[in-house]
Order: sequence, then C-alpha cells, then structure tokens
Amino acid sequence: MDLQYISDENGKHTAVVIPIEDWNKILNIHEDLKKFESQKNKLSDKYSGKISNKVADNINHYISKSRKEWNDI
Repeated sequence: MDLQYISDENGKHTAVVIPIEDWNKILNIHEDLKKFESQKNKLSDKYSGKISNKVADNINHYISKSRKEWNDI
C-alpha cells in the first residue's frame, strides 16, 4: 500500500492519503465502512468537522484495529 502522509509545520502527521484502489479493497473487506461513505454527503456544513471526544476515540480504536487486520493479510 503506497500511503502518503500529510504533516503540519511541526512534522506531526495530521492525515493520510490512501490510493483509491486500496480504499476500495478496504471497503470490500469492511462492509461497515460503507455507511460512512453514504453518510458523508448527508452532513450539513454546519456540523461538518465536529465530533465528540468519545466518537473520535471510537474511530481511532476502529482504525487501529483495522490497520492490524490489514497488516495481517
């Protein structure tokens, strides 16, 4: 997987760019991620980018778990 990391001015990684082919493979393996794809267009600009700490922690946990599963393939 050819990932690209986006960093802030301090060199801290703030985002990751995943090639679309790899993203589609991930979606095929993890069906539950498809709901995020369908919901992203339903969010209004008023709430875009705002989530609770609990939701952010849950997302981070899910991503960590998914990365481990991906690396085990």
